[in-house]
Amino acid sequence: MRHVATEPGSEELSLAERAYRALRDRLVMLEIRPGAPINEDQLAQSLGVGRTPVREALKRLQYERLITTYPRRGTFATDVNITDLAHISEVRQELEPLAAAQAARRATAADRAALTAVRHELESVDSRQRDAAELMRLDLQVHRAIYAATHNPYLEDTLVRHDNLATRIWCLFVEHMSDMAGHVEEHGPLIEAIVAGDPDKAAQLARDHVEGFERAIREAI
Repeated sequence: MRHVATEPGSEELSLAERAYRALRDRLVMLEIRPGAPINEDQLAQSLGVGRTPVREALKRLQYERLITTYPRRGTFATDVNITDLAHISEVRQELEPLAAAQAARRATAADRAALTAVRHELESVDSRQRDAAELMRLDLQVHRAIYAATHNPYLEDTLVRHDNLATRIWCLFVEHMSDMAGHVEEHGPLIEAIVAGDPDKAAQLARDHVEGFERAIREAI
């Protein structure tokens, strides 16, 4: 059930993949609210695809804990439960540093160019002019680029899924967080360490980032 975690470039995507990515990010960003019913016909119409691609996408999203199906009741966006934060963070505290270190060791020239481009976008961010949704999308972009640079599809798949779940919690409490822009902008030194090929520094920065995220969420509750 592995999915392509990086965002599309010029490659052609299947209808199911397009439907999956669009629905995934709507669910992650809470554009489809937790607990909301999932209507296949409405989704197919809004995405401009048939029901079969939507059904394929929904199977993957259920595996990723973004939707849930109840017998005789239907399919719904999963609730966002703050009690999940500790479990998600436990996984990310171990695997995010590993991913950062492996990206520093394995990143190709193309990976480094992509990460550098993301870093330049970070540097150009005027946090006062960016809304919360834009900042969170940029955060997702950074994480997905790092995971792709590990060239370990199992690690990438696991971290994409857990970062998606963490982002849903973030979206729920974003209005109460005091320094969201700072959280996103601190990716700059992490990207620099990866591009420079410094696995130890990259791992430490990634660990600090995840710990800081959990701390910020708990302070906002």
